[in-house]
Amino acid sequence: MAARHNQSVITELWLLGFQNLHNSRLILFFVFLGISMASTAGNLLIISLVSSTQHLRSSPMYFFLSHLAVTDITITVTVSWTLLPALWNKTTLVSIAGCLCQFFVFASSTSIECFLLTVMSYDRYVAICRPLHYAIIMNFTLCHQLAICSWVLGFTVTLIIVIMVNNLILCGPNIIDHIFCDLNPLLQLSCSDTTIVQMTLISLGVPETVMEPAFIITTYVCIFLTILRIPSLNGREKAFSTCSSHLTVVCTYYGTLIAIYITPSGGHTLNISKFLSLLCTVLSPLFNPIIYCLKNNEIQTALQKCFQKLKCKYSE
Repeated sequence: MAARHNQSVITELWLLGFQNLHNSRLILFFVFLGISMASTAGNLLIISLVSSTQHLRSSPMYFFLSHLAVTDITITVTVSWTLLPALWNKTTLVSIAGCLCQFFVFASSTSIECFLLTVMSYDRYVAICRPLHYAIIMNFTLCHQLAICSWVLGFTVTLIIVIMVNNLILCGPNIIDHIFCDLNPLLQLSCSDTTIVQMTLISLGVPETVMEPAFIITTYVCIFLTILRIPSLNGREKAFSTCSSHLTVVCTYYGTLIAIYITPSGGHTLNISKFLSLLCTVLSPLFNPIIYCLKNNEIQTALQKCFQKLKCKYSE
C-alpha cells in the first residue's frame, strides 16, 4: 500500500533543462526557437515539393524522404514542447502521462527514422547495383509496404517499452535533469525493479541498433564496389551523387545517436550530454532538408520551378 501511495504522490515531474547557463538561457531560447521553426519549415518544404511534383512523387527515394521529413518534424515539435519552456522559465512542469507520451512520440519517431534510413539504403542499392530491375523491384506496392512496416515496427517496439515503464512504481524525487523525457531519466526515478524493462529494451533494441547499421554498411559496400567497376569517371560521379545525400544523413544521424546512447556517460559532463541530445533532436532534423536541398539536383530543380511559379503568379 505504501508503494502505491508513493506512486500516486508523484503525478508531475520537473524538467530542469539547463540550470547553469544563467543569462545565456534567453539567448538559447531564441536560437533554438529559430532552429525549430527553420527545421519544421524545411521539412514541410520537402513534403510539399515531393507531394506537388509528379516526378518526385513517383520516385521511391523521394517517397521515403517525405516520410523521413514527417518523423523529423515530429521529433522537433515533441522535444521543443519541453525544451523551450525550460529555457524560458528555467524549469518546466510535466505530468507523468505527458512525460510518457513525449517519450513514446520521440522514441517511436527515432525508431521509425532508423527503419526508413535502412529502407532507403536498400533503395539506393537496387538503383545502383540492379538498375535494370529497379522499376520492377521498387514498385508502388513494395514501397508502401516498407513504409507501413517502418511505422508499425517503430510504434510497436516503443509501445511495449512505454507500457512496461508505466507499470513501474515511481518513488521520486520528481525531478528529471534533462531537456525532455528520455527513458534512462525515467528509469532512475523508479523504486521497483527495472531489470525486466532493461532486458526487454536490450532484446528489442540491440537487433535494431546492430542489424540496421550492419545492413546499411553492407549495402554501401556493394554500392561502392559497383561504382568502382564503372569505367568512366563521369559515370562513377553520377552514380555516387545519387546516394551521397542519403549517406551524409545516415552518418550524421547515427553519429549523434552513438555519441548520446553508446559512448560511456562518464566521458562527458551532464551539460555536454544535454547538448549532444540537442544535436540529435533539434539540429539533426534541420540537417536533413539542408543536405537534400544542397546536394540533390532534382530537389533543387523542383524548388526552382516552385519559385518560378510563385514569381509568375504574383507578377500577373
